[in-house]
Amino acid sequence: MKGRSDCWYLIHSKPRQEEKARWNLDQQGFRCYLPYIRVRRRRRGRYETLVEPMFPRYLFIRLAAGEEDWSPIRSTLGVSRLVRFGTWPARVPDELVAAIRERTEGGCCDLCPEPLQPGERVRVLDGPFHGYEGLFRTQRSDERVMILLDLAGQHTTLTLSQHQVERA
Repeated sequence: MKGRSDCWYLIHSKPRQEEKARWNLDQQGFRCYLPYIRVRRRRRGRYETLVEPMFPRYLFIRLAAGEEDWSPIRSTLGVSRLVRFGTWPARVPDELVAAIRERTEGGCCDLCPEPLQPGERVRVLDGPFHGYEGLFRTQRSDERVMILLDLAGQHTTLTLSQHQVERA
């Protein structure tokens, strides 16, 4: 039909069923996009790298603008609903989806910041010094960092896991 073009829309999935919804929609011939990122999480006292959906419970679907029969989408396993603003499905700009694709598929899909530089202010995230701020000194090869804290007027060097500190 002349004048109709494809647009990205947003699907809200059931809890932890983004991949199931994507797979089932793909099987029905819909074009979907579910961006993933690598994140570091603490589990059972250890840090590990996990791959998770960038937007938990959301995925993008490419549909013809003005599509009126949403029932196959709504009844798909894993799908909760189509996101709407009032009665209209929420359109997602092509530029936004392209920017997300570039970030996640261009090899830059972690949320890890730039490495810390000596002298940068850092904050301790957990442990007995939680909340204290200090200066980053150096990175050790075994995922440990050294920071300099001012405790009661004394400069103290601490060695912590790199995951226990963040930029202040």
